[in-house]
Amino acid sequence: MAVMTAAVLTTEGAVARGEARPPAAAAQQPTPVTTTALTAALTTGPITGAEPTCMRVKGAEACVGPDGSDRPGIWIEDTRNDKLHAAVEYHLNEYLGTKYVIHNLGGKGEIRGNREIGRTVTFRAAVYEGNHRVKVGRWKTVRNLTKYPVRRDTEVTPAAARGRSERCTSTKGGASVCFHERDTYVFACDTRADEYQARAEYFVAGDPTARYEIHQLAGLGTCGKAEHGDRSVSMYRASVFNGSHRVATRQYKYN
Repeated sequence: MAVMTAAVLTTEGAVARGEARPPAAAAQQPTPVTTTALTAALTTGPITGAEPTCMRVKGAEACVGPDGSDRPGIWIEDTRNDKLHAAVEYHLNEYLGTKYVIHNLGGKGEIRGNREIGRTVTFRAAVYEGNHRVKVGRWKTVRNLTKYPVRRDTEVTPAAARGRSERCTSTKGGASVCFHERDTYVFACDTRADEYQARAEYFVAGDPTARYEIHQLAGLGTCGKAEHGDRSVSMYRASVFNGSHRVATRQYKYN
């Protein structure tokens, strides 16, 4: 995973382009990235008190707040009235094999996010035009965020994800999406040994202005997991990407 680590920590790293995937054998048990590796390349620091920590680019402000703050969890605000939309990209618990993205489609002044986060969050603000990323900020890591953090769950196989879920869908090319709706969680699984990445794209609580994504980067037989508390999945699909290029997808299914 050393190659992946170095790649993800750059703004336009090889993992973001879909070039640096571990061999299939190594992907079965992805190795979490060490704190030392992260701090060498990221601006890091603990969260103290109840104030959120924010990162900005022109048009977007991403914030991470601890329990007790006025904005707990991870949030993205659209700060500019234009045709672009704001997004936040993040990793949980210092594990870079899964990347999460929240796209705020609500327009200027709107805020979207998720309260279910890890004890450690590495995040950055970005601005998109459709599925094309126009600009992105620096990564920042914050720690000691929540009393009840999302547990890192990196050893779930696609078969196990299907067994633990109520509904699943898959697409040609090697991606599957599964979810469960009591204490809602979503899995995105990579089911083919190739250079492409599996991705879950979905909406929750019937809100069409916030698109959630799980990018599974760790390779064959691995799954990424996101949690959404008591908010249910309303629309979902599985997709396969080569970096930012969509290789295969399903039509959205309604739940």
